[in-house]
Amino acid sequence: MKLTNSQEEYLKTIYILEKSSGKVRVTDIAQKLKITKPSVNRAIKNLRDLDLIEYEVYGDINLTYQGEEKAKEIIKKHDIIKMFLIDILEVDEKDAEEEAKSMKHAMSPDTTKKLERYISKIMDLGDLDCDYDKDNPKCQSCIKITIKNRLNKKNKMEVKK
Repeated sequence: MKLTNSQEEYLKTIYILEKSSGKVRVTDIAQKLKITKPSVNRAIKNLRDLDLIEYEVYGDINLTYQGEEKAKEIIKKHDIIKMFLIDILEVDEKDAEEEAKSMKHAMSPDTTKKLERYISKIMDLGDLDCDYDKDNPKCQSCIKITIKNRLNKKNKMEVKK
C-alpha cells in the first residue's frame, strides 16, 4: 500500500507519541505537527479507512498492527538515510535530518534495502564484541567513533594505492 507523504508523517507522529506518552489524541498530533485539529481529523479518518489506526470521535488514537508496522518502516527508512548522510557522507546533522525527511518519501523499499546493505557493508560492524543496543546513546556514540575510524583507515589505504 502506497501512502502519501502526509499520511506517512501522521503515522510516524502517532507512533512516536504513542511510544512516548502512551495515548494519542487529535490535539497531540495537531500540536506536534503544528497544524489545525480539522486537518488532523481529516487525516485520521483516511488512516482509519485504510485500517492503519483505530479511532472513535473524541477518543484515543491507536495504531493497528498494520499501522505500527508501517510506521516502523517509515522511521527505519528515515534513520537509514540519515545515517548514510551523517556517517558516510559527513553531512551536518541538522541538514541530514531535513534531507532525510524529504528523501524517505522518494525512495522505494527496494532502494532502501540496498542502501541499508551498503551501509552495513561499509561499516562492517559484525565484528564488534558487545551487546550493541541502537537505542542506547552510549552505543550510538561508540558506533559513530568506530565508523569514523574505519572510514578514515579505509580512505588512507585508498590514498596509498
